[in-house]
Amino acid sequence: MARSAAKTPDEYLKSLPADRRAVIAAVRAVVNKHMPAGYQEAMNWGAIMWEVPLMQFPKTPNGQPLCYVSLAAHKNYCTLYLMGAYSNSAEYAALRAAFAKAGKKFDMGKSCLHFTTPEDLELDAIGTVIARYSPDQWIAVMEKSRRRR
Repeated sequence: MARSAAKTPDEYLKSLPADRRAVIAAVRAVVNKHMPAGYQEAMNWGAIMWEVPLMQFPKTPNGQPLCYVSLAAHKNYCTLYLMGAYSNSAEYAALRAAFAKAGKKFDMGKSCLHFTTPEDLELDAIGTVIARYSPDQWIAVMEKSRRRR
């Protein structure tokens, strides 16, 4: 799928073909269930994002809200970006181990899991990763990583 021009997550879901709409809606529900308070769900970069609002953290490198999780449908697969797993090697290893224990393929690119159905994912482990950082904790992680550069 090309980048969406939808203005809201609900509008984005309505724009998807029925099969991908069901997949994205199911994974979105899991993300929302585990998302710590304080993140805002929005459309940005053509995908559903859970972000730290600019009012809370305006010092982003690109002037956009600080992304924590992102979810999108593409032509042949869907993606779930888990910045918390990508930025923390222990979280990444735990997520990878949970997939292996469940007998599921860990298809992770640069910070995103590729999947075609919710059953491809180890949803409990993903929920744990999502619940890991409050917005303030995520800001601290990002500021610390910037100081290292």
